Amino acid sequence: MNEKIITFLNSGLLEKYLLGETNTEETDMVESYISKYPEVQNAYNTLQFNLEVVAKSNAIEAPKDILNNILDELDENPVVKLTTKSTYQKWYKFSIAASIAAFIFAGTSYIFYNQNQKLSEENQVVVDEIFDLRSDIEKNNEMLNSVMRQLLKLNNPETEKYIITGNERAKDLRTVAYINPKEKTSMIDVVSLPKLPEEQCYQIWAELQGKMVSLGILNEADRKLQNIPYMEDALALSITIEPKGGNSVASLKNSVAQISLQ
Repeated sequence: MNEKIITFLNSGLLEKYLLGETNTEETDMVESYISKYPEVQNAYNTLQFNLEVVAKSNAIEAPKDILNNILDELDENPVVKLTTKSTYQKWYKFSIAASIAAFIFAGTSYIFYNQNQKLSEENQVVVDEIFDLRSDIEKNNEMLNSVMRQLLKLNNPETEKYIITGNERAKDLRTVAYINPKEKTSMIDVVSLPKLPEEQCYQIWAELQGKMVSLGILNEADRKLQNIPYMEDALALSITIEPKGGNSVASLKNSVAQISLQ
């Protein structure tokens, strides 16, 4: 129900129209609203129905002998003017007033109900937004703590930094390894990797007593500081080109970078 219809229903013009108290302009306006808006038509029908109900409920059944008594009384004392019409009009107006009051109460209750429903929905939206905000804050705090822990590791005096650059086969390759032998942690920062065909990838290895141990696959999309397995007593780090998904044995002939850790 829009504001225009609510304003009209609260104006009292519909009730005045039922009482026959509207002027020509008001009558045209009421009849226009009744014909255009189903809500006004329903309200008009409801008022008429309520008036009939109230009128019937206030009606008093006349005693069976009342007609004969009235005729006898008229024979003895004829009258010219009756006053029952005035009494009926008073009762009729009282019925209309009661119906109007009931209608206004119902309309007001409906409006307040809708407002309460809307307020409840808005409150729920606010609660959900607060919950999402708290969740985002917790995630951001976790990310910040992770970054802080990584920075502490990098700034640790025991952490050694190794810059790994590519050979002729991968001139633009550049990564940085951070190794802390005291805490036994290793991290690598992928700075740049030359693009490879889709069926190939870069894989990093640790040379350990003549054996090459895989430390994982390097991806150009992972340009962030990431942990890699720590290998104690590793002699060197190597990066090779392997089939997509990695290899269990290093393809030394496809080596593109190497750095000694000794």
